[in-house]
Amino acid sequence: MNPLFIFLLPIALVSAQDLRVGFYNSSCPQAEPIVKAVVQKHFGTDPSIAAGLLRLYFHDCFVRGCDASILIDSTEKARSERFAGTNRSLRGLDIIDEAKSNLEAGCPSTVSCADIIALATRDAVVLAGGLGYDVPTGRRDGLRSEVKDVRGIPGPMDTIPQAIQDFARKGLTVKDMVVLLGAHSIGVTHCGGFRTRLLRSPSTGKFFGPTMDTSLRAKLQQACGNSSIQLENEPTVSFDQNTPMAIDNRFYSELLHSRGVLEFDQMLALDNSTKGIVEHLASDNDGFLKKFADAMVKLGNVEVLVGSEGEIRKKCNVFNMPS
Repeated sequence: MNPLFIFLLPIALVSAQDLRVGFYNSSCPQAEPIVKAVVQKHFGTDPSIAAGLLRLYFHDCFVRGCDASILIDSTEKARSERFAGTNRSLRGLDIIDEAKSNLEAGCPSTVSCADIIALATRDAVVLAGGLGYDVPTGRRDGLRSEVKDVRGIPGPMDTIPQAIQDFARKGLTVKDMVVLLGAHSIGVTHCGGFRTRLLRSPSTGKFFGPTMDTSLRAKLQQACGNSSIQLENEPTVSFDQNTPMAIDNRFYSELLHSRGVLEFDQMLALDNSTKGIVEHLASDNDGFLKKFADAMVKLGNVEVLVGSEGEIRKKCNVFNMPS
């Protein structure tokens, strides 16, 4: 689609008064410490869960807004968002369920699953080296989760203009997009997400896609091999080959040296609409960390339910039974 003819939808963010920091100070004072304790426990045995929670948060907010619809189980009659191919490998749902169970024991029907996702992701970001930030809370849980709604989530095969359009639909700017993709400073991707970049064109003899650092290509070829296997059994590699377990700006520096694993990530450093942002973030780690924290808060405001909208689920993976 020609980006010149994109009609952007109205800003989809709630106003400041709809959510507030400390929403549960009276109704459930221990809400945030309870969530934090669960995240710390899991991070202590598996630090990679930080990337899992970031992806869960992103995939929830990008479908029907940050309403925890991503957590709903499918039933015999209806396939939920989790059934979509892009969501089948999501991680961290057990952490949300455990936090919810602990909260229900002390504050029944009070803390929403949508808020738990936002809080848990913040706590994971901090544990992975990111900047701490206050999370406005007061979200309600959605009443719908259908596989057909899962569309418009930016993926590794998208072009930069396509992704800009998807972010704009959620009221997020180009700068927000590039900053939020700094989440790729941690986490991994399956070889299938970039395998074509390791192959040469039969007609030209050149490698497909943008230029890749030769040492990185050799490393990826060794890690991935040439076999074609099922996604769930496919090898994985880190997005950031420099500091793969830390949220920092080295991811952007890698892009400037043609060391982006995904073609989409590498194009951030080449496209005229994003290149300057990448260069700025690569030069200022403290600035990136602050911008990342701010962008995470902004993402958490996308199309939320508040007040009497939605519900407060008793279990995050099922809707409440009608009373």
